[in-house]
Amino acid sequence: MSDQYNSRIERRKKQKKRAPQNTAPAAKKPKKKKSSLAKKIFLTFAALFLLMLAGGLGTFALMVKDAPKLDEGLLHDPISSKIYDMNGDFVTSVGSQKRDYVKYEDIPPLVRDAILATEDARFFKHHGVDIIRIGGAAIKNVTNGFGSEGASTITQQVVKMSFLSPDKTIKRKAQEAWLAYQLDKEYSKEEIFEMYVNKVFMSDRIFGIKEAANHYFGKELDELTLPEAALIAGMPQSPNNYNPFKHPDRAEKRRNVVLSLMEQHHKISTSDMEKAKQTSVADQLAEQKPDTGPAKKFNAYIDMVVEEVQKMGGYNPYSDGLKIYTTLDPKAQTYMEKLLDTEEIINYPSEKFQAGISLIDTKTGEVRAIGGGRNQKVERGFNYAVDLKQRQPGSVIKPLIDYGPAIEYLKWSTYQQLDDRPDTYSNGTPIRNAGGSYMGPLSMRTALTYSRNIPALQTYKKVGHEKANEFLNNVGIQLAKSQSENESNSIGAMSGISPLDLSGAYAAFGNGGTYIKPHTVKKIVLADGDTEVRNPIKPKKAMNDYTAYMITDMLKDVVKEGTGRRANIPGLPLAGKTGTTNYTEKEKREWNIPSSAAPDSWFVGYTSNYTAAIWTGYESKKEYLSKDSQNISKQLFKHLMEEVSSDKETKNFKKPNSVVELPIKKGSNPAEIAGAGTPDSEKVYELFIKGEEPKKVFNDFKDKKDDEDKEKEKEGKIENLTASYDTSSQSIKVSWSFGGKGTPSFAVSSSTGESQSTSGTSAVFGNAQPGNSYSYTVTATVDGQTVDTASTSITVPTGEEPPANSDEDNPPATQPDDDQSTPGDNDNDNGNGNDNGNGGNTGGNNGGNNGGNTGGNNGGGNGGNTGGNNGGGNGGNTGGNNGGGNGGNTGGNNGGGSNGGNTGGNGGSTGGNTSKPPVTPPGGGTGTPPASGGNTQQGTPTPPAGAQTQSTDE
Repeated sequence: MSDQYNSRIERRKKQKKRAPQNTAPAAKKPKKKKSSLAKKIFLTFAALFLLMLAGGLGTFALMVKDAPKLDEGLLHDPISSKIYDMNGDFVTSVGSQKRDYVKYEDIPPLVRDAILATEDARFFKHHGVDIIRIGGAAIKNVTNGFGSEGASTITQQVVKMSFLSPDKTIKRKAQEAWLAYQLDKEYSKEEIFEMYVNKVFMSDRIFGIKEAANHYFGKELDELTLPEAALIAGMPQSPNNYNPFKHPDRAEKRRNVVLSLMEQHHKISTSDMEKAKQTSVADQLAEQKPDTGPAKKFNAYIDMVVEEVQKMGGYNPYSDGLKIYTTLDPKAQTYMEKLLDTEEIINYPSEKFQAGISLIDTKTGEVRAIGGGRNQKVERGFNYAVDLKQRQPGSVIKPLIDYGPAIEYLKWSTYQQLDDRPDTYSNGTPIRNAGGSYMGPLSMRTALTYSRNIPALQTYKKVGHEKANEFLNNVGIQLAKSQSENESNSIGAMSGISPLDLSGAYAAFGNGGTYIKPHTVKKIVLADGDTEVRNPIKPKKAMNDYTAYMITDMLKDVVKEGTGRRANIPGLPLAGKTGTTNYTEKEKREWNIPSSAAPDSWFVGYTSNYTAAIWTGYESKKEYLSKDSQNISKQLFKHLMEEVSSDKETKNFKKPNSVVELPIKKGSNPAEIAGAGTPDSEKVYELFIKGEEPKKVFNDFKDKKDDEDKEKEKEGKIENLTASYDTSSQSIKVSWSFGGKGTPSFAVSSSTGESQSTSGTSAVFGNAQPGNSYSYTVTATVDGQTVDTASTSITVPTGEEPPANSDEDNPPATQPDDDQSTPGDNDNDNGNGNDNGNGGNTGGNNGGNNGGNTGGNNGGGNGGNTGGNNGGGNGGNTGGNNGGGNGGNTGGNNGGGSNGGNTGGNGGSTGGNTSKPPVTPPGGGTGTPPASGGNTQQGTPTPPAGAQTQSTDE
């Protein structure tokens, strides 16, 4: 060892001696540089940290300098909010609250533990702000975006509820932290906890946990069980979403989260947690009591406003002292409530009859009025216009899920041919139309007008459920995943759609394809008077303008001649759709429901200004709508739309350049353009997307017309045919004239058997004997074809009697044309093709007929043996074929029934003196009432049998 030691010493000595000669000093130099660099880096980071700290403190100071002062009054007393209408006029205020104050010492440990475990487990350890919790939340905000995770303590929540807006901004959070620190210095933990549990909002206009325990469970705080206390503790995070009366499933999930947190923080055992989680929320709830708070003006509308404000950022209208500017039309809302709550306008079948109505501005989506139900006297009640999600919409869904998507994605025209025949769903289940009838091949327009179910299913299958759901989503309707692929959706056999949803969706049709979510709030102004928050609703393109217009054009037919006729308002450009749901066979048997009954009746319609969606029915499906009460939805729409449109110009829907209208040959498939000469009865006008219109022209009628024109060129007419006797030669001269084209030749035959041929216009027959009668027939031929024949007769006078050559005594024997009629004795000006024929044996073909043997072909026939073919036939033996037949033995085929018996006509065969004007259109007029018994009826186009939706649309 000593040798090793000595050798080490010696080695060191030698190294020291060599030091000046070797590179040792050079080796130490880099070490010095390294040490210097590390020092510089440290000093740099230290300086940066100090600068950041100073900058952070400066920024923090800048952010909190405008923070409000701690106000003890605000810590305890909420401020009501004021609501203004679309014109900026004050409507009402909200803020009258239900609150039962509880002191800290009266809060049971179980409830206290549930709240602390959920909201702030380190409440008694921090000084208003929890740095550890902030660190965890910061990581979440970096990974998931700012605002995704909160770190607010109970102290911070008291500050937020008392002084600040709920905005998730850095400035607001800085002010919240500063004020929380100040609050923690000024008040004890117990006082702050007491503020929190009494100030917190618990839905249903409830504030504070003590009032909530009584409201939801009918208990005092010290009577609550573990699962009940956990539910109460979990509600403040989102009171309306976790309201156990309205959303028991959501409330139960939230309660179970609280129970897990309590077990995590060692407030309860694992076994207690598991047992509590097995408890049903619905089984623990008390019976919901009606809201006995003060009734507010326009309750249903105000309820919507409150919910919308809360969704805009967590603002609380009941305590935040807001000014809320809405889209409310007070005049429309007042009329809506009169319409629903009185029987001044509509006679309702019972007090229990209910309705939900949404009226919005077609162009802006602003909600103008809400009918939440009949005779609703309380706030926060069930709103049938908004909350009605469990009922099926029936056929009002067809434009949205069938025909709208077919135009949008398949580029169908309104003439697209479908086949209304027996059919099934893909699983083999039969589908039927209401009434069980079929119309065979028909256009999409006809299928929608008369609400046929089978063509709707065929269309849905062609579109596919993916595109159908995409179209629905574009107009604000999203079906539950469990029902998104059901083929029965094609006829409205789904749920989850409210009148408010439907009004927004249909408004997109009337707004050129642009969808704007229905909304009640324009903006809110916070309690500081300076901060203004606007509703972020923005329009979006839901469909092409051609889809919107073509659906609108078809829906106009629905109210003009289809299932929605009772909702039509003459003179108002209007589109709309009916919807009626049905009962299952099992429900009919169990509840003794008549076959014609329905649980729901809908009508959704719109003008260019307003869109309204209306549901009618009963709270319980066991109470049904009769056949008559199914029409109330249409009556409500008609009265409401008449009222709101009375003082406002309503423009027609403008056809976009992307749409082409063409005359189409009826029955052509694929569509063919109706060519020249096609009669009106053989063509329909339909809409096509520009570029998708048919090119082929149907010319069969043109060719036929050309042939007829050529034949007419060959035709001629024998006119002014007379026979005169010449006493000197005892001969008879037959003379005539000819009108027509071509070169005629004539054959003249006599009753004596003689005949002559001539190219002239007269012939002479000799040996005429006085006292005898002779008749002559002239036949005209052009190019070998007979074009006309006429006859006349003459009696040769005896002695010195004057010649019988007077046209007045011997009128031509020619018959009147088919479109002419012979005037009656008292009507020298009318008849013979005029519009009005009276008193003669044959009534005017086009005009009204009084007293003729045959009623007018198109007008109303009165008193004749046969009623008008198309007009109303009154008094004749047979009523008009298409018009209303009154007084005859047989009523009109399509018009009104027959009334009045055999003797109901006016004037008999000699006819009355007064004629009636022609009916326009044919069949739509009313003839003269019969002399006895008969009632006059107006001819009205009759829809095909069974023109109904899922149940009984009319």
